[in-house]
Amino acid sequence: MASLREFLLDKGYTRIRLFPTQTNHLELKAKLNGIEGSFILDTGASSSCVGFDAAAHFGLLSEESEILAAGAGAIDMPTKLSQNNRLQIGKWQLDKLNVVLFDLSSVNTALENHNAKAVHGILGADLLNSGKGIIDYQYNCLYLK
Repeated sequence: MASLREFLLDKGYTRIRLFPTQTNHLELKAKLNGIEGSFILDTGASSSCVGFDAAAHFGLLSEESEILAAGAGAIDMPTKLSQNNRLQIGKWQLDKLNVVLFDLSSVNTALENHNAKAVHGILGADLLNSGKGIIDYQYNCLYLK
């Protein structure tokens, strides 16, 4: 019987290493528009997000959005939208990712208060759906196709 890893690699998936943080979040490195950054993988986030303060780092062009973001401990946060961005994680690539921009300072403060490093953004369910994502929690890996 093949392992999960062998089975998924045979099916054309790409294996991406995840790194647990002090807060038990899963962190990964990714390139957004060719620029590397640190992201948390969050299955509960409907959209992938980047902090306002990291928009210039990734060269994001954004427009005003009427959507208000909500997360753990915060609601009705103003957002902007950046469309058609390129995301690369390892060998896997998504060419038309829409990214929500909002104030990630409360997220990063919480991470830093628990001796974890700040992140540039959050990769959410939109990415997992696009890449037919499978998370292997036993071996801290993400598989995308």
